[in-house]
Amino acid sequence: MAKLGGFISPAKNIKCGDGKYPVLSMTMHDGIVLQSDRFKKSLASADQSGYKVVDYGQLVVGFPIDEGVLYLQRVIEQGIMSPAYNVWDVDYSHVDPSYFELSLHSPQAMQYYKENLRGSTARRRSLPKEVLLELPLKMPSMDEQKRVATSIDKLTHLIDMRSKQLDKLDELVKSRFIEMFGDPEFNTKQWPTKKLSQLCSISSSKRVYKHDLSLEGIPFLRISDLNELIDNIENTPELFIPNDKFNELKNNGLVPNAGDILVTSRGTLGRCYIVKECDEFYFQDGMISWLSNLDSQLTNMYLSHLFMTSGIQKQIESLQAGSTVTYLSIAMLKILNIILPPLDLQNQFADFVAQVDKSKLAVQKSLEQLEILKKALMQEYFG
Repeated sequence: MAKLGGFISPAKNIKCGDGKYPVLSMTMHDGIVLQSDRFKKSLASADQSGYKVVDYGQLVVGFPIDEGVLYLQRVIEQGIMSPAYNVWDVDYSHVDPSYFELSLHSPQAMQYYKENLRGSTARRRSLPKEVLLELPLKMPSMDEQKRVATSIDKLTHLIDMRSKQLDKLDELVKSRFIEMFGDPEFNTKQWPTKKLSQLCSISSSKRVYKHDLSLEGIPFLRISDLNELIDNIENTPELFIPNDKFNELKNNGLVPNAGDILVTSRGTLGRCYIVKECDEFYFQDGMISWLSNLDSQLTNMYLSHLFMTSGIQKQIESLQAGSTVTYLSIAMLKILNIILPPLDLQNQFADFVAQVDKSKLAVQKSLEQLEILKKALMQEYFG
């Protein structure tokens, strides 16, 4: 078993100075990218003279390293990055670049980082350089490295394609919404409007205290759990309330019914989840709002998609003016202006979304299978 220190050495610390270089950014999942390609505005400091020049092929190590923030710079010949990163030269005489980068993100490597972190602040915990250099690496022949890298890269490409397919299907729904209902921000089709409080009941859950929680029973959703439901990410509940507590709440009409809408009130505001027949959970008050008893002239599918348009999002933003904490309160929800297209048009949109969702389900299933296969191969090749 080789060690990382046999393949890397500290790079010469070359500062940007007065030079003109493209700015590079480190991303959690896509590695090093051109900042101008990834972000709408510059995230770099106005004074970039202290930024480090990073050559093509050099290894850049950031933090939190236990989340895989270390990648090869394989974007351009030279770029600059924040001086907070550590830069290393790599000896490629016995290592394939793609295999090398994969090995740095293998399950075994990730576990090594976690076990050897130093520091007390979670997001600033780091790995001492001498410990990083001791990272054990499985280094077969160059031909075998290339074969392994090619296999994993093909899977990664397929996974990226499936993810892009899902994005395109989401964009298709957004385009169809605008086509059918016009631009909600300006109500270009001159539909009648009402306040949300005139169209549904707006509330939250009954507060559940720590002593009410249990190790098993009915899942208790926090804001992070709801976001995973919205994103169709398989969720493993961590918190529960006892069955008898849940039944008591349900008997008192304090549990959402199928067709009701849950809305995120913290984090990314206004994300919606339509409760399904099969759902059985309770949720955190204050963080999540609950829309129920929808008016007969409004469908939940139309309303949930309306929330993510600029028409609603800009109203939400304006209500945040002067606030230091982003929060979508029940009072704010009540005064949102909702445009009301004809019900038959809303139903047509719901039918369209249902068809797209069938396509998304097939793509999502394929994506999950590919991710499972990639995980298994990573374990096989690097375990």
